[in-house]
Amino acid sequence: MNNLEMSEKAKPLLAAVIKHIRENVDPITDEYYRLGEGRTDRWSHAPGQLELLETAKKKARESGLWNFFLPNAETGEGLSNLDYAYIAAELGKSPLASETLNCSAPDTGNMEVLERIGTQEQKDTWLKPLLAGEIRSAFAMTEPDMASSDAKNISTSAV
Repeated sequence: MNNLEMSEKAKPLLAAVIKHIRENVDPITDEYYRLGEGRTDRWSHAPGQLELLETAKKKARESGLWNFFLPNAETGEGLSNLDYAYIAAELGKSPLASETLNCSAPDTGNMEVLERIGTQEQKDTWLKPLLAGEIRSAFAMTEPDMASSDAKNISTSAV
């Protein structure tokens, strides 16, 4: 049987994440959503929302709680997928927690792809600011005549 326990090395990190959520994320969550009520563009932030997030992000960075999702990478914490799963489970309990630790999708997946196979120019242009939490990224995919998000089915070309 596989051992699915979190490593001893990662347990203090999980405790710090839980503390960060309790002290820096939970107290701003209601206000964050209250500020966003009634905005006409659902894809934008209302005045004050970004300031709340940035304050929590700053506290996370200052505490060393940043970019946990890159396993065995020079640019991340180097957690195993199992150890990160415990942290991700805690992050999933709060709608804002992942973003405050720079662990939000689709950024995490996009950063992992750039870190693994990106050119140096792509890393300088996109990975560095994503890892710093200075920009956000996106994932979009559509295929004509194909009801699938499986990248193996791509037939579209861009010119």
